Amino acid sequence: MTGDKVPTGVGGLDELLGGGIPKGHIAVVMGAFGTGKTTFGLQFINQGLASGEQCIFISLEEDTKSILKSADAFGWNLQKYFDENKLGLYKLEPADAKNTVTRIKSELPSFIKEFKATRVVLDSVSLLNMLFDTDQERRATLFNLCQLLRSTGCTSLLTAEVKDDNPRSSRDGLVEYTVDGVILLQYDEPENASEGKLSLRILKMRRCEHSRRIKPYSIGKNGITVYAGSDNL
Repeated sequence: MTGDKVPTGVGGLDELLGGGIPKGHIAVVMGAFGTGKTTFGLQFINQGLASGEQCIFISLEEDTKSILKSADAFGWNLQKYFDENKLGLYKLEPADAKNTVTRIKSELPSFIKEFKATRVVLDSVSLLNMLFDTDQERRATLFNLCQLLRSTGCTSLLTAEVKDDNPRSSRDGLVEYTVDGVILLQYDEPENASEGKLSLRILKMRRCEHSRRIKPYSIGKNGITVYAGSDNL
């Protein structure tokens, strides 16, 4: 870690954040399908593990084998850290909403503290919110989740889907108001263009001076790279 900042491991992004995400913050990475949200989360975890930190990755979508395989595709050998008990992989079952929420409330804080984790990723909060029928339940669950994560002192990263008709807003319209930071990933398809463009923007990051400019990024064999020095799109 660099001072009070936690490097993300995403090339170019830390430059825009003045060194990384403030320690203890909860940030959400929002974007549509295929913009690299899970890759971002794995890259954040890999950076922590490479720096000697204990990390936890929680998924509501992929099992342990699938997560490790996804990371391996980018050259990140998370299997090694998993075997050495430096990486905790948690699979929650969206089909069993009541038990999933109960497990989060009762097990997550103690698990994080006992594991001595300094980084936690939850992929994705949109799937978690789909377990509930009302905005009141979603809001209460999100608030409780963030309070639980903050109580551990870890730096947390959530992923969230955006609305089809408003790519600057999460699907539930709640998470961006609950967290400390919002990083938006977008895929734009200009008319008459042969291919679309990926762009990133930091919409907010509390207690942190950061760039608000839209920057292009790519997803390559080594993960996500943000072109911080590029002109605005």
